[in-house]
Amino acid sequence: MSAAADRMHQPDNQLVDLVFDYMRERLQYNPVPLDHPGDGEHLRTHLAGLLNEHGNDPGDVLKLYDHELSRAVISADSPRYLSFIPCAPTKAALLFDMVVSCASLQGISWLEAAGAIAAENQVLRLIADRAGLPASAGGTFVSGGSAGNLSALVVARDTARRKLGVGPEARLRIAVADQVHSSVKNTFNIIGVEAFVVPTVDRRFTGEALRAALAADPNPETVIAVVGTAGTTNEGIVDDLAGLSEVTREHGLWFHVDGAYGGAGLFAPSVRERYNGIEHADSFVVDPHKWLFAPFDCAALLYRNPQLARAVHTQDASYLDVLHTEGDEWNPTDYAYHLTRRARGLPLWFSLAVHGTQAYTDAIETGLTLARDTAQLIRDTDHLELLHDPQLSAVCFRRTGWTREDYYRWSQQLLADQIGFVTPTGWDGETVARFAFLHPGTTLDMVKEILSTME
Repeated sequence: MSAAADRMHQPDNQLVDLVFDYMRERLQYNPVPLDHPGDGEHLRTHLAGLLNEHGNDPGDVLKLYDHELSRAVISADSPRYLSFIPCAPTKAALLFDMVVSCASLQGISWLEAAGAIAAENQVLRLIADRAGLPASAGGTFVSGGSAGNLSALVVARDTARRKLGVGPEARLRIAVADQVHSSVKNTFNIIGVEAFVVPTVDRRFTGEALRAALAADPNPETVIAVVGTAGTTNEGIVDDLAGLSEVTREHGLWFHVDGAYGGAGLFAPSVRERYNGIEHADSFVVDPHKWLFAPFDCAALLYRNPQLARAVHTQDASYLDVLHTEGDEWNPTDYAYHLTRRARGLPLWFSLAVHGTQAYTDAIETGLTLARDTAQLIRDTDHLELLHDPQLSAVCFRRTGWTREDYYRWSQQLLADQIGFVTPTGWDGETVARFAFLHPGTTLDMVKEILSTME
């Protein structure tokens, strides 16, 4: 082995000190700055020749990252990041994410990572309890809502095939609303099922609408599952989960709830009743890297009956036989389409253990209160119009007289001035403005500052 190759896996105190000093500084940002989108040509110029045969001084590489690369990234954990769905991980979660990375955990099996999996399962049990799922419920942490929806709906499809005694050639459909997340639509393309689209009532998927759609369809037996949303991405609307669950039980359909963004509202007493019916879900996904203050990438996937998922997702190979034993075995790889998997639930576990669940409830309620206060500000402003009373922490509104170009020009200027990152969205074919409040450090004064730029 060459000396260079040998050094790659040897302790390097200088490198450790460099990186830890940088991370200590990053963790002390209060607040985290937004920064800017990058210029491709500028970045390519600074990266040119970096990956060479002989390597570079670590201090120079870290300086390049700090001065050029990290500043060409809009920080999703800034309290002024109000677009898409932000991410606001606690400092405890971020620090423990470093611990997990340093440990090089292979989190696929009880054999290799029983301690890590036991802690992850404790968090999954907490979430299942908040949803009212039975003691039998269980699952795994995956990379995000897209992976969770895909994994759950594959189980729904295969469970239905066995129940109906049909093969891959059979036409199967899954009922969704016209507001369903794009990842669900993409999942249908991947797993070979069709969407049975049910019109929403005021953007909300209701049991009444589903029942009527099934009654009017000439082939309702081809509908095998229903996807309800606990917090639509654009408006934060929680579907009629109680009504949908009632229809699924009447027709023997799989009930999946996509709570990637809004599922964290289960921890907030002020909105908990909106989720009634989720206790009947066959599968449920929530992304802690959104409103449960974990780092990217972390999504909790739960099944009412995990054995159904295990029958679908367990990978069989001679080199995996050793993983399947008796007793306490719980292999996360058996409950989603993944095999290799980092123990991505541990940072959330550590932060919950350190701060307690009440702190999480308080932080979520802060976002809900800010959304309601912002809605009132908009109502009280003559040139602004609220488009929908906020159910969770998303607020959509329009500026009277503005065109699409006005919204995009305004959004770009906000970011350039580091006042906020607020991207436009669509509303019935019209371009409008939207806030997404998750970071407990976002204040009403920040919102007023942003709204004042629309005068």
